[in-house]
Amino acid sequence: MATLANNDADIKKSPGNEFTFGALAAVGAGFFTNPAEVIKIRLQLQGELAARGSYKKIYKNSFHAALIITKYEGIFALQAGLVPALAFQVVLNGIRLGMYNSAKNSKLILNTEGNTDILKTILVTGVSGSLGAVLGSPLFMVKTQLQAQSAQCIAVGHQHTYSGTWAAFKSLWKEGGFSSLYRGWYANIPRVFVGSATQLTTFGLVSDILKTYQIFTDRPILLTFTASLIGGSCVALTMQPFDVLATRLYNQGVDVKGKGLLYSGLGDAFFKIFKTEGVIGFYKGVFPTWMRIAPHTVLCLVFYEKLVQLF
Repeated sequence: MATLANNDADIKKSPGNEFTFGALAAVGAGFFTNPAEVIKIRLQLQGELAARGSYKKIYKNSFHAALIITKYEGIFALQAGLVPALAFQVVLNGIRLGMYNSAKNSKLILNTEGNTDILKTILVTGVSGSLGAVLGSPLFMVKTQLQAQSAQCIAVGHQHTYSGTWAAFKSLWKEGGFSSLYRGWYANIPRVFVGSATQLTTFGLVSDILKTYQIFTDRPILLTFTASLIGGSCVALTMQPFDVLATRLYNQGVDVKGKGLLYSGLGDAFFKIFKTEGVIGFYKGVFPTWMRIAPHTVLCLVFYEKLVQLF
């Protein structure tokens, strides 16, 4: 009986199951938070490389953006890019949550007292997140470009005019094969490294504190909810500048050689945005970023917890 119990525990903690749980949890969360992602993309592209006050604001704020998008494009426009967005979640969070929980189960990222080791957790979550970001780069690019597409009267940023997800992938493949699909693959690395490390390290630390003071110890879902809400809120601040950089780089138009029309890379994008839009340019869309990432973190980690319980 002991052997069977040990085998059962090993199955629950296997990397394959951790990947599956992480992917499913992220897909569930992504479905609910995708509208905030669409709003965030529009706000981040509004006034691109234009000085503050020199352009007309189509979207005054997050709630106004939701109303305007619904008015001119319909309610379903708030779920633009949902298919590649969810596929990206499978790749990104399957890898990152899978590696995080596998490392936690094997005590690789825990200190001698069994609590979160900050440096090890940052390294594991940041690297695993970056790996997922690179592998899922084509999905993130198509997601971003589809979410930026809009009715001409409320358009901001470059418009790629794809008819859908499959059409976008076909167009990119025809344009230059793998080189087009993985164009700007590096753009998402700093965003995901910082976001992943902040999110899961903060989550682990807050969970440790709550357990130390025996808060919600008999309510694991409530404990996960509280820790993930704090972790997700911290991400919105640390990741935002890198999120703007990724959005701009992935959505920009390209010339016949596949080179960006506005930015040549991360450094070039950073200096151009800073020069024309100032520091505030890196925080465009910060509220919808929080509206997306905080609930996404909560839902993702709570769904994960429930999947483990159900298993």
